[in-house]
Amino acid sequence: MLSWINIVSAWSIPIIIAFIPLYAYTRKVPVYESFVDGAKDGFSTAIGIIPHLVGMMVAISVFRSSGALEFFVGWTGPFLQSLGVPSEILPLGILRPLTGTGSLAYTTELIRAYGPDSMIGRIASTIQGSTDTTLYVLTVYFGAVGIRNGRYALKVGLFSDLVGFIAAIAVCLLVFG
Repeated sequence: MLSWINIVSAWSIPIIIAFIPLYAYTRKVPVYESFVDGAKDGFSTAIGIIPHLVGMMVAISVFRSSGALEFFVGWTGPFLQSLGVPSEILPLGILRPLTGTGSLAYTTELIRAYGPDSMIGRIASTIQGSTDTTLYVLTVYFGAVGIRNGRYALKVGLFSDLVGFIAAIAVCLLVFG
């Protein structure tokens, strides 16, 4: 069974990539021209979102460099410890809605320091899979299509991240604790 799953996994993406242009060709779609037009649109979209990405990266850098992250962790760490939650996890909960790469780097540091089978490693991995980079998504996608008022999406996204963060901790403590 496992070998069959490995074969399907290895061949599924190449088959899909080959199937789409072949299907388009049979439907008389100009495949190459459509690809070039899409690439042009993608390039202009990428140019349009660069200012939004730069602004977000500067804000994240200021947040980390100013010491605000460490201050918040030091302020709430004892409360989390009293609940049995490792305080080392808190920066991940703060970074994850801001930056996927930054939160992944922090998760890697936690796993390297404490091990993948430690409670901290398990919680960090579960948080990575249970939350999203909300501010990044709002910045890039809303900036790309020109949405100016995303306050409801921001509230719902951050609330979802908080629920995912708490649920990841609770499930790991329940299952592995």
